[in-house]
Amino acid sequence: MTSTSRRRAIAVAALLAAIPALAACGAGFDANTNTPYRPTEAGVLIQDTGSGTAYGQNGVKISQAFILGPDAGGQIAAGGSAPLYLTLVNSTGTPDTLTGIVSNGQQATSVKAPGPIQLAPDTLAKTPGVTVEGLKQPLRGGESLQLTLQFKNAGDIALSVPVVTRSREFATLPPAAQPAASPSAPISSPSAPATGVTPTPAPSGSATPAA
Repeated sequence: MTSTSRRRAIAVAALLAAIPALAACGAGFDANTNTPYRPTEAGVLIQDTGSGTAYGQNGVKISQAFILGPDAGGQIAAGGSAPLYLTLVNSTGTPDTLTGIVSNGQQATSVKAPGPIQLAPDTLAKTPGVTVEGLKQPLRGGESLQLTLQFKNAGDIALSVPVVTRSREFATLPPAAQPAASPSAPISSPSAPATGVTPTPAPSGSATPAA
């Protein structure tokens, strides 16, 4: 092989070796940002038992938990509401019920749900129509709210639930209805005459009522 051919072969080999790196750069320095973000609070339910790690608490596994915040760049004002989404699996082998959700009083007033949520054994359950009410601080996305799930059999399970912005795969989820602003009372001048009332003159020749 001539020296020219050898140099050409080295250049081709170097180019082939660089292709994976160039592909990674095309996806950005943090390539996993191209993967849809699915917040999961399973981490708060992974416990070190000493002999290993156990997923779940009191037989309940929560694979997804998030609070839907505002559109990107916006905010939900203090006093407003935000939807809560949970995905749960009851792995106890017997039916259970999610009877209530309690919020940290420093972060929200209450959590409202349409009613108790039944958890059949080993069946995926979701929580539609649940909202966190009376937010004490504005939400912009990126915060976490402390909630306690109350189960009939499994007892209380505490979660730190992230707030995600209403964008990307969450953009189609409906926001919670916000409280309407109180209408301002009309201002009227006490000296202004009543509107819409025109005095009717007395007919000619009519008697004047006695005092």
